[in-house]
Amino acid sequence: MSTVRGARERARIEVTAAIKDEARRALAAEGAAKLSLRAVARELGMVSSALYRYFPSRDELLTALIIDAYDSVGAVAEAADAEALAAGAPPRARWLAVCTAIRGWALAHPHEYALIYGSPVPGYSAPLDTVGPASRAAETFIGILRAAHAGRGLALPPLPGNLRPEARRMAADFDEGLPPEVAAALVATWAQLFGLISFELFGQFERVVEERDAFFAYAADRLGREVGLPLV
Repeated sequence: MSTVRGARERARIEVTAAIKDEARRALAAEGAAKLSLRAVARELGMVSSALYRYFPSRDELLTALIIDAYDSVGAVAEAADAEALAAGAPPRARWLAVCTAIRGWALAHPHEYALIYGSPVPGYSAPLDTVGPASRAAETFIGILRAAHAGRGLALPPLPGNLRPEARRMAADFDEGLPPEVAAALVATWAQLFGLISFELFGQFERVVEERDAFFAYAADRLGREVGLPLV
């Protein structure tokens, strides 16, 4: 009985993976807004009623793809930081390593990047299941800032008075050990990082930036400085 159950579970895992792979091809060809369970089933040679046993709705399939994408970029960020930390890199170098890894992932997976950091999918509302995976890359940056704050400290200017209550709220949401100035700076640099990546990925740097690797390294290092990270 356990052998039969194990075979069924393996078959379900394989079919689920095939469905998601075909859905990613559909994303690349037509975009998330046009994702259709019937079309995915047709390409796989399945009847749509069989596919519904794996993903009862388009939104559930989208959610699975979104979670996979967030987990993928999060794992890349975590691995880059772990490697830099093992090499004895200071926080600023760790920051740059993670930024570079996230950019590399985006360039290698443009359609998955667009799914999670591009335009919202009409009619889709992401469930709470996506929050944990979506936080992984950000948590990596928070860990770097926490280490720097506990070590040599972070050099940041004081906040405007009208922003301080909001910055305190951010700090409480992120990590109670980080000052409000750090939380506000992190949100600002987070937005700028993905703005940089999106400009490159979606063509806004055409005829503007030619040496993309060098420019990104320069910009990401500036972001590290703006969030208060010391050079060493």
